[in-house]
Amino acid sequence: MKTKPMLTLDDVKRIAAGAEAEALANNWAVTFAVVDDGGHLLWLQRLDGAPPVSAHIAPAKAHTAALGRRESKAYEDVINGGRVSFLSAPQIQGMLEGGVPIVVEGQVVGAVGVSGVKSNEDAQIAKAGIAALSVRP
Repeated sequence: MKTKPMLTLDDVKRIAAGAEAEALANNWAVTFAVVDDGGHLLWLQRLDGAPPVSAHIAPAKAHTAALGRRESKAYEDVINGGRVSFLSAPQIQGMLEGGVPIVVEGQVVGAVGVSGVKSNEDAQIAKAGIAALSVRP
């Protein structure tokens, strides 16, 4: 039987604090979500001034990154490259940059999704949150 690391509530709080710090340092009003490896929501935080729709987009990006085991930007790139039929992929809705998987010891244990600013800035916030976890990928 295999074993793998799992996110704890303390881990999720550290990720959220790191994402919040990055967003606030840049004066970005965003929503960020943390999910487990199955894409189930563990944390959702909408900063003051973040657009209401971001509370739907951030979890979708995180869900996509967790289930796909890759950054959500990969799906955006495929679609932008002309493979629009990928829009019909089941259970994958957040196909925009800003969802980043959390990898611990080679295993995807969850993901962070961010929405509210430019997509590359969303990804920057997600990666800052994951970096706050201080684990070896």
